[in-house]
Amino acid sequence: MEKTVATLCLAERGDKILLGFKKRSFGAGRWNGFGGKVLEGENIEATARREFKEESGLNAVTMHKVGVLDFDSPEKFHMEVHVFRVTEFSGEPEETEEMRPQWFARTDVPYDEMWPDDRYWLPLFFEGKRFEGSFRFGEGDKVLDYSIREMAELH
Repeated sequence: MEKTVATLCLAERGDKILLGFKKRSFGAGRWNGFGGKVLEGENIEATARREFKEESGLNAVTMHKVGVLDFDSPEKFHMEVHVFRVTEFSGEPEETEEMRPQWFARTDVPYDEMWPDDRYWLPLFFEGKRFEGSFRFGEGDKVLDYSIREMAELH
């Protein structure tokens, strides 16, 4: 299975994080960050900015790459996801055909309604760390095994 390269953007405002409820296509029915596949001829940061705008209605002013995660689910998907922290943005979150944005306090993140891997790496994100990780999923998107490590620099 060919690997898909994608992005994921998470905006912060004080002690809150902006998540979107995915209304259709891959990941539908779950809360997630904003992002998607890198298009041919597009670099990873341009993809992150485009997808963040398309799915949240916000323009990313200041963003930093903080993680790279590899996801593998045999016969379903193989993805390399570049995670960005958006610390400054313009506009107001707007519901789109694909996503319904909502702010959550860090203490109220709806982990049970998210991809199961999020509970492993999102705490590192909240601590301001850089990280790399890999996750292997089984039946029902259960995490079968994973590795995650803090990084001084990302590749």
